[in-house]
This record gives sequence, C-alpha cells and structure tokens, in this order.
Amino acid sequence: MRKYAFLIVSLLFVSNCVFGQKIVRDKQKEKQIRSIEVGPWDFDPAWFYYFLHKNYSGAEKYWKWAGFKSGYRIRFKESKSNVKRVMPVRTAEEGVQQEKLKQVAEEESRVKELHDEEAYRAADRQVDLMYDSFKDDFNRMQDNISEGLAYCMSKSNGKLAYQVNEIANANEVLCEGIAYIHKQGIGYELENSKRQKAYIELKQKMEKLVEKTRNLILMAQTHY
Repeated sequence: MRKYAFLIVSLLFVSNCVFGQKIVRDKQKEKQIRSIEVGPWDFDPAWFYYFLHKNYSGAEKYWKWAGFKSGYRIRFKESKSNVKRVMPVRTAEEGVQQEKLKQVAEEESRVKELHDEEAYRAADRQVDLMYDSFKDDFNRMQDNISEGLAYCMSKSNGKLAYQVNEIANANEVLCEGIAYIHKQGIGYELENSKRQKAYIELKQKMEKLVEKTRNLILMAQTHY
C-alpha cells in the first residue's frame, strides 16, 4: 500500500508541474493591451466595455442589418475615448518618415541642379565659343577696308586723307570692341549668348564701314 501511495503522489506532483507550466492566452487582456499600445482600437467583451468602461473604451452601440441575425452591435472609436494610444501607429510613422526623406531628396536634387547650372554658366563665361563663327568674316572685311583705304590714299595722292582717317578711326574702335569681347579668363567672364549678340552688332557696323570704303574707292577712281 505504501508503494502504491507513493506512486499516486508522484503522479499527482508530475501532473501539477506539467499543467503549471502550460501557457494560457488571455485574448481579452491581449486586445486591451494591444489597443492601448499600438491598435487597432478594439476590446472584448464588447458589451462589458459598453456598459462599464464606455469613457475610456469609446464604445458605441449601432444597428446592423444581417437578416435574421440583425441587431445591435458594439464598436469602439478611439476619437470618443478619453484616453489614447501610448505608442504611434507604425505605418503612420513610416509614412511621415518617408515623406521627410522624400523632401530631403527633392531639396538635394534642387540644390544639385542649381549648383550644376551655376557651374555650367561659370564655365560658359570663361571661354569664348562664338568668336570662331565670326572670325573669317571679320578678317575678310578688314582686308577689304585696309586695302581699299590704302588704294584711296595712293590714288588721290593723299587728298582723301580726311575721309580715309575717318573710316580708319571708326574701324579701329570696332576692332577694339571685338578684342574686348574676345577677352577670356578671370575678370572677363561673359556669357556666350551675350558675346554672340555683341559680335552680330559689331559685324553689322563693320559691313557699313566696308560699304563706305567702296564708295570712297569709287570717288577716288572718278576724281583722281
């Protein structure tokens, strides 16, 4: 008998140890803790919270049509509760973080565009890319002017010196203007669009001097 009694006591001890370590999930408490921490805002049993804990649970009654199962239901709204969750909703927090990162990226992109644009403009102002497009025309017209004025002085035996000097002085001013526009480097930064506009204006003025030189040549040929 003592042997059987000892066996029974041992079995009861083992049984208590096994059941004592069993994990028991309290779904009602789990919902309560989850609602207060991160959501969703939900409690159980619903009617218990509606009648006894409406203030902090935000419980409200509503009618739901469901055929023969129609009836009043309970739902919980955090906006009607006098307490709020103690932790932010993770998805909302990630959305805010993503929006901040997006704004930072857009600002970095805008700053980079401004920097690249300014760097391009600085490089553009340092080098004259327009002069080669006008150089041949300038050289050709200068040859016509210098040869034509020399012919007039020779043909008239110096009697057209006043007219020749007038054209030569105007031509010298134009050449100085071209040389100034063509200067490059620090202290002579000029956007190529402005260089182009200046060269066009100077070319038009030089063409007028070429025309004056031709008229003077005709005068020398006619009168001398």
